[in-house]
Amino acid sequence: MSCKSTKVAPSVDFDHSCSDSVEYLTLNFGPFETVHRWRRLPPCDEFVGARRSKHTVVAYRDAIYVFGGDNGKNMLNDLLRFDVKDCSWCRAFTTGTPPAPRYHHSAVVYGSSMFVFGGYTGDIYSNSNLKNKNDLFEYKFATGQWTEWKVEGSLPVARSAHGATVYSDKLWIFAGYDGNARLNDMWTISLQDREHACWEEIDQSGEIPPSCCNFPVAVCRDKMFVFSGQSGAKITNNLFQFEFKGHMWTRIPTEHLLRGSPPPPQRRYGHTMVAFDRHLYVFGGAADNTLPNELHCYDVDSQTWEVIQPSLDSEIIDNETNAMYIFGGTVDNNVRSGEMYRFQFSCYPKCTLHEDYGKLWENRQFCDVEFILGEREERVLGHIAIVTARCQWLRKKILQARDRQRQNDEGAAGGPRDIPAGNRPSGTQPMLEVSIREAEAQPFEVLMQFLYTDKIQYPRRGHVQDVLLIMDVYKLALSFKLSRLEQLCVQYIEASVDLQNVLSVCENANKLQLDQLKEHCLNFVVKESHFNQVIMTKEFEHLSTPLIVEIVRRKQQPPPRLYSDQPVDIGTSLVQDMKAYLEGGGLEFCDIILLLDGHPRPAHKAILAARSSYFEAMFRSFMPEDGQVNISIGEMVPSKQAFESMLRYIYYGDVNMPPEDSLYLFAAPYYYGFSNNRLQAYCKQNLEMNVTVENVLQILEAADKTQALDMKKHCLHIIVHQFIKVSKLPNLRSLSQLLLLDIIESLATHISDKQCAEMGSDI
Repeated sequence: MSCKSTKVAPSVDFDHSCSDSVEYLTLNFGPFETVHRWRRLPPCDEFVGARRSKHTVVAYRDAIYVFGGDNGKNMLNDLLRFDVKDCSWCRAFTTGTPPAPRYHHSAVVYGSSMFVFGGYTGDIYSNSNLKNKNDLFEYKFATGQWTEWKVEGSLPVARSAHGATVYSDKLWIFAGYDGNARLNDMWTISLQDREHACWEEIDQSGEIPPSCCNFPVAVCRDKMFVFSGQSGAKITNNLFQFEFKGHMWTRIPTEHLLRGSPPPPQRRYGHTMVAFDRHLYVFGGAADNTLPNELHCYDVDSQTWEVIQPSLDSEIIDNETNAMYIFGGTVDNNVRSGEMYRFQFSCYPKCTLHEDYGKLWENRQFCDVEFILGEREERVLGHIAIVTARCQWLRKKILQARDRQRQNDEGAAGGPRDIPAGNRPSGTQPMLEVSIREAEAQPFEVLMQFLYTDKIQYPRRGHVQDVLLIMDVYKLALSFKLSRLEQLCVQYIEASVDLQNVLSVCENANKLQLDQLKEHCLNFVVKESHFNQVIMTKEFEHLSTPLIVEIVRRKQQPPPRLYSDQPVDIGTSLVQDMKAYLEGGGLEFCDIILLLDGHPRPAHKAILAARSSYFEAMFRSFMPEDGQVNISIGEMVPSKQAFESMLRYIYYGDVNMPPEDSLYLFAAPYYYGFSNNRLQAYCKQNLEMNVTVENVLQILEAADKTQALDMKKHCLHIIVHQFIKVSKLPNLRSLSQLLLLDIIESLATHISDKQCAEMGSDI
C-alpha cells in the first residue's frame, strides 16, 4: 500500500492589516475543506490498470502517478496517472524503454522528473529469472520520456524493499533486501548532472537502525525518519532519525511516553509514512497478522504519538492540497486492491502551551514564591499560580506560609489589614518564603520543571548519576503525591537500567525504600543473559550482604509473578490542571483583575505573562497601580463569551468555541502577541465550517460588530438563500434596525427580474 503527500500549502498567516484600530478583518475564504477526513475516490478500472500491491506512488503538480507492482500473477511496469482535479484515471503517456516489470522498487520526484531505483524483477508466475536490481531510471513528466542512467564506478548492491528519498539535490537509498540478507547501508547520488553522476556510499554513525527491509522513510525538518520494518525474525516499532549534515543516526526513545497516553503504532512492515508540516503520518502495513487501518501521527517537536480520529464525512468542497493519497495494496485474503483514498491533513500551528510555561520557568520572571530547601537551605524561585495548580501538597505548604506571612504583617502593622489580592498595587507583595526540609534543590528543580511542562529531561543512557537523580525525583513525587511524575520516573529509570548501573540503582532503591524499582533491578540481574556478567563485576563484591543474599535467593527461587487488574493512576496533565484552575480552583491565588466592559474577572499575572507578550510587557513595565487591566482587542471589546474562550486558550490551550466567538478572537493572536497564530487558524476554520442556519444571525451580529466584512457578506448570502428557515428564528426580531435593513437590501438584490415579473403578475 502506498501513498504520497501533495505540495504543502502555507498555513494561515497573521493579517497585519489588523492594527490597533481594527477597521476590518479579511479572512480570505477559499474553498472550504474538512481536515482529518478520509474520502474514497474513484477506483482504477481494470481496463486502465490492474489492481496491485508493492507498487510506488508519487505526486507531481495536479496528478498522482502509480508505477509497477504486482497483480498477484505478474509483475507490472505500467505507469498510471490520476488527475486530482478531475478525479479520473488514465495511462500516462510514455516513450522510450521503461524499467523492466518489478515490485518493491522505490520512486521519488526531483524537479520535473520521477526517478525509479532497484526492486525485484522476473516472472513470478513461472518462478524464473527472479533477481534484485540496482538500476536507475528517469521519467520526465513533461515529455513522457523514460531514460536509464548508466552510472560509472561503484554501485549499491542490487536490492528491493529499501527506503529512498530526495534531499539536497541527491537521491538517498537506505537498507533493503539483496536476496540473501537484509541490509543497513546507505548510498547517495546527485540528480543534478546525469553526465557526471556517481554513487557514493555514506559512512554512517550513531545508533544505526538494524538491517531491515519493507519500511518507509520520510524527510522532516532536515532529517530522514525510518519507522519499523522487517529485521530478520524481529519486527520492532522503533523510530530512527538520520541527520543529513552529520550522517548521524539517533533512535528516538518512547520511554518518556506516559502509560495511558497514546503509544507508538504496533510493530509492522509494508506500511507507508509521509511527512507534512511537523508531523509524520503512518498508515497500514502488516502488524502481527492483522492489517490495521488506523492513521498514526508523530509530532516531531513534542516527540509524541497520537491516533488521528477522522472527521465525519460532509458535503463540503475539498481543497486538493495538503492531502495524502493511498492507492492499492493487499487487503484481506491476499486480494489486491485498485481503490484510491485521500486523507485531508490539517496544518494548524502547534500548541505552545508547554513551551510557554517552560520559558516562564527558565526565565524566572514574575516569581512570587521562594522555596527554601533541605538542611543547606538552598533557594529555588517559582510561581504560585503554576505550583498551586499542579500540586496539592505544595498548595497546602504555600497556604500555610501565606497565613504565617499575613499574621506577621498584621502584627507589624498593629492590626488586621487585608487587601483583596487582585487589588494590591504591583510590587507591594513581598516574596513568599516556603520551607521544605525533605527536598534537596537538584531533584526539586526537576520536579518543578515537570510542573511547568509535564516533562522531565531524559537521563543520559548509562549515566549512573542521572539515574540516581531521577530516583530522588521519584521519592519526591511519592511524597508530594504526584502520580503522573511517579509514573514518568519509574519508566525513565526502568528504561535506563543496564548491566553497568543496575547494582548502583538497586542499592539506591533499597536505601530509598523504592520497592517497585528494587524489584525491577532484581529481576534484571537474575535474567539468564545478565546474571553471570553482573556477579563478575567489582560492584557486586562491594554490594551490601543483605542485597547479595536477596539476589542469590531470587536466582534460586524466583517469586511468582503478580498481575494486577487495577488501572494505573497516571494523574492529571498540565492541561487538565490548568483547566480546573481557571474554572475556580485558582480563585484564591488571583493577583490581577481583568475588566471587560467594567465587569471584573480575577486572573493570574504569571499565566497571562507566560502566554502573551502583551501582558508580559505590561506587567514588566506598565503595571497599573490599582492592579486592574481593561480588556479589548484593538478598539473592539469582545463579548463576555468570547473573552472566556480567549482565557481558556491562554490557560490551557483550548481552541473549542462557538463560531461567533471566533470572529471576536480572530485578531487576538496578533494583538496579544501569542507565541504563534494557532488560535487564528482555528478561528478561521471554525468560521468556515460551522456557519449554519441556526447560528447565522448571531454570527452576523458578531461580524457586524467586528467589521469582518467578508464574513458578514457570507452570512447575508446564507440568510437570503435560506430565508424561509431564518425568518422563523426568534432572534431575528432582536436584530438592530440597521442589520434588518442589510438583510432586506440583500434580499432585494437577489430577487431576479423574472421573480419580480412573476410577483407583479400575481398582484
